[in-house]
Amino acid sequence: MTTALTRRSDRRISPVFVGILAVTAVTGWATWTGFAEQAGLAVFLFVTAAWIVSLCLHEYAHARTALHSGDISVGAKGYLTLNPLKYTHALLSIVLPVIFVIMGGIGLPGGAVFIEHGRIRGRWRHSLISAAGPLTNVLFAVVCTAPFWLDALDGVPLHFRFALAFLALLQVTAAILNFLPVPGLDGYGVLEPWLSQKIKRQVEPFAPFGLLFVFALLWVPEINGVFFDMIDAVLRGLGISDFETYCGYDLFRFWRDSNELCSMSG
Repeated sequence: MTTALTRRSDRRISPVFVGILAVTAVTGWATWTGFAEQAGLAVFLFVTAAWIVSLCLHEYAHARTALHSGDISVGAKGYLTLNPLKYTHALLSIVLPVIFVIMGGIGLPGGAVFIEHGRIRGRWRHSLISAAGPLTNVLFAVVCTAPFWLDALDGVPLHFRFALAFLALLQVTAAILNFLPVPGLDGYGVLEPWLSQKIKRQVEPFAPFGLLFVFALLWVPEINGVFFDMIDAVLRGLGISDFETYCGYDLFRFWRDSNELCSMSG
C-alpha cells in the first residue's frame, strides 16, 4: 500500500482545516436559525468557509490520487493534511478563488499542489490525478443540490436555502471551468498525457496564464451571459431556480444594499 510509505503525521488532518470546518458549522447554524442580526454576514461567512473547505478537498483529491498512483512525496509536502497553507501557491489556491467569488460569483479553484509526475507510470493515472479535483466539485455540487432535487426543503429556512443554492452554483461553475481543456486547468491536465511532445512544448509557455485568461473571458458580457445561461440551465435541471441563486449571491454580498424582494422572502 502506498499509504504505508507515508508517515502517520503526514496524513493527520490539520487543525487549520478543522477550524475552517468549525467556522462552516457555526455560521451554517447562524444562517439556519437567524441567530445573527445581520443575515447577510452569516451567509457570507458560511458560503466562504464552505467554499474554502471544497477547495481543500479539491486539492486533497489531486494529492491522494497521486499518492496511490506512485507519488509518495505528497505526504512530506503536507498535501494530505487538508491544510490550505501547505499548498504550493496559497494565492492561487485560496485567495484568488475567494476574490473571484466576491467579484463575480464565479467558482474557479486554482492549481495548488505540485505533483512529481516522473514518479507516476501510465497515462491513465496522470489523467485521473487531474480529473480528481473537479470530480470532487461535482460530488460537492451533488450534496448541495440534493435537498432541491429530492424535494426535501420542507422546514429549511429561506436564507439557508438561498445560501445553499449559491454554494451549489459555485461548485457547478468550478467543475465546468476546471474541466475546460485550457493550459493550467485540470481539463488540460486530463488531456496532456495523450498529446505529442511537440504540442506539449508549444502549449507549455501559456500554462501559467490559463486561469487568468479564462477569468478575463468571463468578463466579456456576451461570453459571461452564455456561460451563466448554461450554469442556470444545469441548476434548474437540479431543482434550483435562478431566483434562489440570485438571492443567495445578493445575501452573500452583505456590504451592498440587499434586494428588497430577497429580504422580504427571508
